[in-house]
Amino acid sequence: MSAVNGAGRTKSIGAILAGFAVTRCLLLLCVFRVLVAPGPDVTSDVNVIYQGWYEVLRTGTYPLDDVTWQYPPAAALAILAPGAVPFLGYPSAFFVLAFLADCAVFGLLLYAGGRAGKSRTGAWVWVWGVPLLGPTAYARYDLMVTAVAVAALLAGVRRPRVLGALTAFGALLKVWPVLLLARAPRRAWATAAVTAGGFLLLCHAVAPGAFAFLTFQRERGTEVESLGALVFHVARHFGWQGHVQLNYGSVEFLGPYVPLVSTLAMGLTAVAFGWLLLWRLRARDSAPGTLADAAFTAVLLFTTTSRVISPQYLIWLVGLAAVCLVFPGSPMARPAKLVLAAAGATLLEFPLFFSHVVASDWLGVLLLFVRNGLLVAASVSACRRLWRATVPAPVGAARMVLTAQASRSRT
Repeated sequence: MSAVNGAGRTKSIGAILAGFAVTRCLLLLCVFRVLVAPGPDVTSDVNVIYQGWYEVLRTGTYPLDDVTWQYPPAAALAILAPGAVPFLGYPSAFFVLAFLADCAVFGLLLYAGGRAGKSRTGAWVWVWGVPLLGPTAYARYDLMVTAVAVAALLAGVRRPRVLGALTAFGALLKVWPVLLLARAPRRAWATAAVTAGGFLLLCHAVAPGAFAFLTFQRERGTEVESLGALVFHVARHFGWQGHVQLNYGSVEFLGPYVPLVSTLAMGLTAVAFGWLLLWRLRARDSAPGTLADAAFTAVLLFTTTSRVISPQYLIWLVGLAAVCLVFPGSPMARPAKLVLAAAGATLLEFPLFFSHVVASDWLGVLLLFVRNGLLVAASVSACRRLWRATVPAPVGAARMVLTAQASRSRT
């Protein structure tokens, strides 16, 4: 029997490795332009924007005059890293590093899933979730940030201080990993604060302009793929006088009522964080996977309610969903499936049919309704499941449930 089980495990690992190898070969062929996908060239951010930042950063200063630089100080490390790869030009080196970060996440999930009491479902989620986003996954540095976040959550179950240090580093790469601390113990918060403070002081001392990103980020508006943008996509068919324009590094709506919708989106984010705080205060029950479940829910809420939902944001959600499903019985199985569906819908709206999204025609609006609807459904489902799994029911409600169960058993 043990020999049969061993053969089954070997076959399962072989299937996972084969799926990873095939899908990643396709992604590499796409970013190296051997295979050309329809729609805009998603690698242009690396060829033009990232490489432009690289040329500025290597002089010892942050891009102070570039409004598209909207990232925390440690993002400079991700942008400068391709320069350390010998014999390759900047774009090629960047794609190779993105692939290596992808391999690192896959290896972590495969190793964690192979331990006693764990599941390799998380590795499968990663294998299929990343290619669902198409070549965009390798043409943004979000994969590198996600690698740090996955490592933090997997280590954080037993080592809160490692969780805190890695979370701080991830947050200084792209802010959102700070949400990994949603259910973290105080030791993790303290370590994160000390690590972040020390790194920020170092960045400020080494290069001018470390905090310039705060001003540029504040000025962003409503991006055409966001939840709030649906208001204007529909309004354009009824005479709304606004327009679409590349603004602060993304394609945004400009015109009447856009500031109002942007403010409402930030208000919705505040409400979501209020719910997270209430949950944190009320939660009592905890399982080994609760840390990941809470982080996934928090990042899902932040993404869904944001003024900007860029395609690469789905990489964060796929990575965190994969960590959740390393733990058998995770309540996040259904939200994870919805996120995978949203990733597939994202590939359709960008880059394949992005021109239809910009034009607000029926196909573009439909794709956005589907993708954003899936994110909303995943958010609601994740919140409900996290609450039910961790917040004790009131005594009266618990008695009613037990009475109902007893009645059903008697009949």
